[in-house]
Amino acid sequence: MNLVDIGANLTHQRFEKDIERIIDEAKLAGVSQIIVTGTNLQSSQDASQLCLKRAGLFSTAGIHPHDASSYDTDTSDRLESLLLLPKAVAVGETGLDFNRNFSSKKTQIYAFEAQIQLAINIQKPLFLHERDAFDTQYAILNNVNKHISGAVVHCFTGGQAELEKYLALGLYIGITGWICDERRGEELRDIIQLIPDDKLLIETDAPYLTPRTLSGKARKQKNTPANLAHIAEQISVLRQQSFAQLCTLTTANAKRLFNI
Repeated sequence: MNLVDIGANLTHQRFEKDIERIIDEAKLAGVSQIIVTGTNLQSSQDASQLCLKRAGLFSTAGIHPHDASSYDTDTSDRLESLLLLPKAVAVGETGLDFNRNFSSKKTQIYAFEAQIQLAINIQKPLFLHERDAFDTQYAILNNVNKHISGAVVHCFTGGQAELEKYLALGLYIGITGWICDERRGEELRDIIQLIPDDKLLIETDAPYLTPRTLSGKARKQKNTPANLAHIAEQISVLRQQSFAQLCTLTTANAKRLFNI
């Protein structure tokens, strides 16, 4: 088994004391490569440093919409420096979040468009966040789609109409343990088969979104990349594919999009 977790927040403070064990346990569980998510300048720098120390780790660098108000004149330059490092594979986590609006819609759009331009300039894919902002985010992406080198909609939790529009742009779809939640993930479970084999990616979004289908203590603990195989197994059942087939195709997709 060879899996790629395309999104794990390994620089989160909840991993600070046991990061080496978390990485080792992931490898023992068949997760050979992990993309460590950057959500602001500090976490992007931390992700870069962590990835330099360990084989099989890669990083993103970007400004999450919650932190968009921090995007100033030199942010793009600092992000570009991080993104030009050999183990940096994507621009993000970036996008729009109109649910919480920790940053204003105006500043979110400004930071998002600036990061899209950065991705175009350096020809690396986008690692996208979107919540309650589909129409605006889709319109922005539709305008630049011919120029970007690819993108994944990280932690997709939308409905069929949104899925079909993202797929029409050629975007990849990242599925997390959300699909293991019988309360919130029912709609996603119903449409998971609509994602083409060559557009499906899997991720844990650790330490968040611990799969509810885990048993015992594991269900109550923080999520880790070692749980990726469990998520893949749940998806394979819903898509009526073998576990081995799902592992093979999602790993191939991750390597193709992120050039790893």
